[in-house]
Amino acid sequence: MIEKIINELHLYEKKLLDGLAKNSNLTPEEIAKLEQMPVKAVTSAAGMLESKNIITVDKTSTDNISLSEEGKDYALNGLPEHRILKALQDFSNEGKDEVGMDEVIERAKVSKAQMNFSIGILMRHHWAKMNNGKLAITDEGKNADISSLPQVKFLKFLHDKKQITEENIPEEFIKVRAEFNKRKDLLNIKTSQDFHFILNDIGKKILDEGFSIQNEATQLTHDQLKTGSWKNLHYRGYDINASAPKNYPGKIHPLQQTIEEIRDIFIDMGFDEAKGTILESAFWNFDMLFQPQDHAAREMQDTFYVSNPSQASLPGGDLVEKTRAEHEHGGNTGSEGWNYKWNEDIAKQIVLRTHTTGLSVRYLSKHQPPLKMFSVGRVFRRETINYKHLPEFHQVEGIVAGEDMSFKNLLGILKEFYRKLGFKVRFRPAYFPYTYLSIESEIYVPEKKSWMELGGSGMFRPEVLEPLGIKTQVAAFGLGIERLAMMRYGIEDIRMLYQSDIGWLRKLPVTRNIKNF
Repeated sequence: MIEKIINELHLYEKKLLDGLAKNSNLTPEEIAKLEQMPVKAVTSAAGMLESKNIITVDKTSTDNISLSEEGKDYALNGLPEHRILKALQDFSNEGKDEVGMDEVIERAKVSKAQMNFSIGILMRHHWAKMNNGKLAITDEGKNADISSLPQVKFLKFLHDKKQITEENIPEEFIKVRAEFNKRKDLLNIKTSQDFHFILNDIGKKILDEGFSIQNEATQLTHDQLKTGSWKNLHYRGYDINASAPKNYPGKIHPLQQTIEEIRDIFIDMGFDEAKGTILESAFWNFDMLFQPQDHAAREMQDTFYVSNPSQASLPGGDLVEKTRAEHEHGGNTGSEGWNYKWNEDIAKQIVLRTHTTGLSVRYLSKHQPPLKMFSVGRVFRRETINYKHLPEFHQVEGIVAGEDMSFKNLLGILKEFYRKLGFKVRFRPAYFPYTYLSIESEIYVPEKKSWMELGGSGMFRPEVLEPLGIKTQVAAFGLGIERLAMMRYGIEDIRMLYQSDIGWLRKLPVTRNIKNF
């Protein structure tokens, strides 16, 4: 066992042990000189030997205190507040108990910054007070003996000593030393460390066993291989069971991984991706989705409205008038609409999009069925920040349109999508303003033995499709991506996805498929 340990020792580790064998009280500097090695190599070798329980490193730190250049000036000429007090005493002896600031600055030979700093100290010690913009000396100030002040004595003490350790400060100066901590321009503090090496039982056994010190090869060169000189080299043994440093390769953020996986699934299923800006008009965000203009979701407490620019341009043609008709009386759909007077100015308002469904109706306005489209993007709502809500999050939205499209087809698409993600899914009835036969998707969470709502879907209402001239059925669906990522990575707090917790991020697997349910 000891022979194996010796065989795996580095050259510098052997030299350090050799130095301790000659004199166990040597300092790192003395060992470095004795063994002809750098001091840094001594401390590095000591750390390696300590990790192997061969030696113990006893380290003591000492704070050495001396005056800075400014501190030396204060020791010789006085602190600014003491110079000012001396000037006030001189003025008082001349019959002037109140003096203007500029006069004091000139006589005390201090700067305006020093003057401003010192006024508080003078008043705190009741040496002076302000009177109509002038500095007035008090009776306590007149009688103050500057040379006997502890601050003055401490500065003189440090000036005479040149340098002193923290432990050797006389007790009478302890409070002043603490006070000077707040005045970082006075003192220089340098920390010195003393090392003492103690041989442990293993170290003593190694010395009893003995070892040879010779140069060791750790890396072969081309010439050594070519000439064959490698055969005569001495090689240090290596511990194949030694722990290796952990490697943290670069990786995609878990939220982005989830987004990319969702994107890949829809593309594999034959969908086209649509993109758009986060700023949207109320017309496309609400009105085109048959959401009434007095709906609660449009209120300021639920939606972020943009003041600059203040209005958006509405689309040309008859789309606006057809949308007006749907809202006011249902148009030609047989619906009664919402029975109110639709306001074009409200439709021109600009919002941070509250969902990506606006992209879906925009896509339908430019493309005719059959089609399959999805979009991924950030959306914004006035949510209270807590463990499951954020005012900004990501949403994936999709539509499928065609002659033979039905509600049953929608359920099949969703089942396939969730299956590819690795989830067991079920559906329950729901309500949304712009779909009928609406449902919410729920996925099963084995750890909690419960179902979690993940997204909504349904068939677009005729009031949404008629202004667009769409004659076929259109299925629509959407889900929040953050909630899905929380499920996949076992996160209980949605805010975790946006915190810079490098420890958590490092522990995540690099691969995209994290967990299958």
